[in-house]
Amino acid sequence: MKIYFSGSIRGGREDAEIYARLIAYLKQYGSVLTEHVGNSQLTPGGEDRFSKRAIHDRDLDWLLEADVVVAEATVPSLGVGYEIGRAVENGVPVLCLFRPSAGRQLSAMIAGSPNVFCVDYSTEEEACQAIARFLKKVK
Repeated sequence: MKIYFSGSIRGGREDAEIYARLIAYLKQYGSVLTEHVGNSQLTPGGEDRFSKRAIHDRDLDWLLEADVVVAEATVPSLGVGYEIGRAVENGVPVLCLFRPSAGRQLSAMIAGSPNVFCVDYSTEEEACQAIARFLKKVK
């Protein structure tokens, strides 16, 4: 299984450690095409050696190659929203994880989409359980 993990990069890196642990968990189910999202050394401008177009095209190729998308959307990110939208548009199943305890609300455009499976979680264990249920369902 090819998994596209989506998490904030330019929108903020405060959840990078959570991303890394979720990616490590996802790796037991298949190949994570976007493992770099969990790299704590990646900064919002960390991919500036690539053009914006190159990043877009590379990531879109990975997204369209993926069997599923798992998005962690607690840190607001235009890129994560874009990736979710493109996945839905192309029929790629999407799991969107969100921690309401962070004092934020998930966009209604994502939470209200019938094509996005949204799960609120408080602990990483709950997130991993949601991932397991989602991947079993879409298999």
